[in-house]
Amino acid sequence: MAAAADCFRDGQDSEANQSPAAAIRCNRITKQLNDHTGIIVDSFPTFEQFLTTSATQIPMVTFLIDLLLAAVLAAILGKVYIRYGSALSNRKLFARNFLILTMTVMLIITIVKSSLALSLGLVGALSIVRYRAAIKEPEELGYLFIAISIGLGLGANQRLITLAAFLVIVAIICIRDSLKQQKESPNLHLIVSTRENEKLGLEEIVETLSAYCTTVSLKRFDQNERGLEASFLVEYVDFAHLEESREALKKLDSTLSISLLDNKGLL
Repeated sequence: MAAAADCFRDGQDSEANQSPAAAIRCNRITKQLNDHTGIIVDSFPTFEQFLTTSATQIPMVTFLIDLLLAAVLAAILGKVYIRYGSALSNRKLFARNFLILTMTVMLIITIVKSSLALSLGLVGALSIVRYRAAIKEPEELGYLFIAISIGLGLGANQRLITLAAFLVIVAIICIRDSLKQQKESPNLHLIVSTRENEKLGLEEIVETLSAYCTTVSLKRFDQNERGLEASFLVEYVDFAHLEESREALKKLDSTLSISLLDNKGLL
């Protein structure tokens, strides 16, 4: 640096006052400075180069391990939702979505995290495509968020944190269910409907169900000139009582329509 300063001061003088040795030395220092400046400038890539070279190679073994772990955690989450969920919809069918959702989210995060260009492309794609789902209950949305969180964590290589958080969440769900003081709701959703039968009323249906069910709870009742439709939450001791109640209801009206929906995932 001192030599460069001296050369700069010498450069202020006229060329006539500069000795040949000083001129040669200044030229050499100037060339060295230009070379170093070029190296420094070349070490900073352009934005286009940054976008194209920021992608890193993803270890295949690590990716496959995380993908299998995502599948296992999604399957466990599905079992937990079927066992401890309270939605009236088909929970077994809904839980099948967890596996696909978790693994897909993990794949997306694994790919886009290694490239800024892919991340920007994902943002643009999501701004165009709108996803719609028939989510009727907050509980379903909560479990979907858990599945997405598993995929995000494993896709970001946060395996230990993701596994620990998942175990804590599942443990809290199980403990909360075991500490419930209130009586559990009946395990079957029963819908009885009839058409063009003015003689059959709600009282006869309730009496028939009460003879075979341990619990009968009326949830909805609709009646008009075309017939009636009643929705119950019921509980049976075993399948034999269920079949007997079905036959008894059919004796009231052979055209009676009976629909049963599993509410607890136990049957």
